[in-house]
Amino acid sequence: MKNNKFEKINNLIKKVKREIKYIPIRIKISFVMILIIIIALISVSIFIVDESQQKYEIYEGTNLKEEKYPGYKELLDNLQASHPNWTFTLFYTRLDWEEVISNEGHSDTRTNPLNLIPDSSEYPEDWRCEIDKDKRFDNGTWLCASDKAIRHQMDPRNILNEENIFQFVELKYTQGAQTVGGIKSLTENSFLAGDSIAKALIQAGENANLDAYFITSRLIQEQGRKGTVLSRGYEYNGEIVYNPFNIRATGNSREEILQNAAQYAYEQGWDSLEEALIGGINFVKNDYIDIGQNTLYLQKFDIVNQDGELYTNQYMQNLLAPESEASNMKSIYEASDTVDANLNFIIPLYENMPEEFSEY
Repeated sequence: MKNNKFEKINNLIKKVKREIKYIPIRIKISFVMILIIIIALISVSIFIVDESQQKYEIYEGTNLKEEKYPGYKELLDNLQASHPNWTFTLFYTRLDWEEVISNEGHSDTRTNPLNLIPDSSEYPEDWRCEIDKDKRFDNGTWLCASDKAIRHQMDPRNILNEENIFQFVELKYTQGAQTVGGIKSLTENSFLAGDSIAKALIQAGENANLDAYFITSRLIQEQGRKGTVLSRGYEYNGEIVYNPFNIRATGNSREEILQNAAQYAYEQGWDSLEEALIGGINFVKNDYIDIGQNTLYLQKFDIVNQDGELYTNQYMQNLLAPESEASNMKSIYEASDTVDANLNFIIPLYENMPEEFSEY
């Protein structure tokens, strides 16, 4: 059968060649010119599509254009020199920097801001957005973040340092890098304290191929060290439910936030802390990790178009959450003496970045 197909194709090619012999030379030239134009257009089309697609590339020290992405190389080289076992993956987002800030910023067309900051004198006055400047959100203690605040927190060059780099760590399970002892060092005197929970978190991380330190840090970020009613058990529709990851915990009052989170837990059947931990981990994996949002930074800022959408799939509104969680993760790695394990960091690159780092 295969030979018959090839024979038919060969016969067709021979027939075309015979027919071309009888075509006048002028028509042949015109035909060739048209063919060249078609090939050229197809080539340009392929090039444009390729240039617009996001891509990942391992940083090798020489494969980063400093004139196009200013300020990155020196910072990456410094980190590489201090931590030889670390690798860095360059993430070419293909997104214009100012366009990203515009989409992350608040506008009249958006009911709720994508980014909030605490109502605190710790942050500059110009970190409050002009729209809804003094309006309170969430539980009444959060304010809309300004473009300046978003620029500062999103600028990768402000993160490429020892203190903040774990915002970019790839959140995958790494054998030997995450230990029971490391988790216990962070969870001591918290609602997650104890050998059994530490071992369960390590096992859950391995099962889901997720960094167990990330899981632990996320739980403490969401619940605080002492936990909340969502991790201790909350009554909804006559049942006690748990939601330690605060999934769907949104609203403009404490009661609304609790009700929304409890309703989600009730619908999932999370009637024990263990069930809620397993379900919450699967939620994070399915809804974020598996679609390319596999760092703390990328879970906060949806700049990955693997699912065909941008700026919509973010885990939290808290603009400062990645920084806070990264600090917790770094502390665990240091406490378990695994900070120099074989870790990978995914570094976003934006188009048309200014030479100056975004100021505080």
